[in-house]
Amino acid sequence: MPVIIDGHNLLWAVQGIEDDPSITDVGLCRVLDRYFGLVGENAEIIFDGTGPLNKTEFAGIRNLQVNFSGRSCDCDTVIEERILDSTAPKHLTIVSTDRRLRDAADARKAISIRVEDFWDEAKKRLSRQRPDKEPPGKRSGITESETELWLKIFHLEQ
Repeated sequence: MPVIIDGHNLLWAVQGIEDDPSITDVGLCRVLDRYFGLVGENAEIIFDGTGPLNKTEFAGIRNLQVNFSGRSCDCDTVIEERILDSTAPKHLTIVSTDRRLRDAADARKAISIRVEDFWDEAKKRLSRQRPDKEPPGKRSGITESETELWLKIFHLEQ
């Protein structure tokens, strides 16, 4: 189910909930990238404006498409257009507390979620994530017979 997020709306809510104004758009996107990687959903976050001149900080974010509305348009208008252009609006989820966007989603039978509720769900899911188990060889190294085999393969036998 595609998810479209009102970027600054979520960012401001998270900064208030976490009582941490140092949380940035990039930091938020990295957390969301991990979340959407876990849940396996397609997601897009749209921020107002043009964003930072150097967007390389957003590099490596694979599970979340990061977009900016540009100078001539606001984020809400871009999201409204996405809702109107959707060929399957019932399968679309809009994350925003903005009444205008929630009404636009409701008009097309899309799902709308308040940013606070979405953030609570994302934090819960991320906290339940178990770290990957390390392979035993990482700490103990390879066995003597494996070492001999690799030396033989690379013609480094003594």
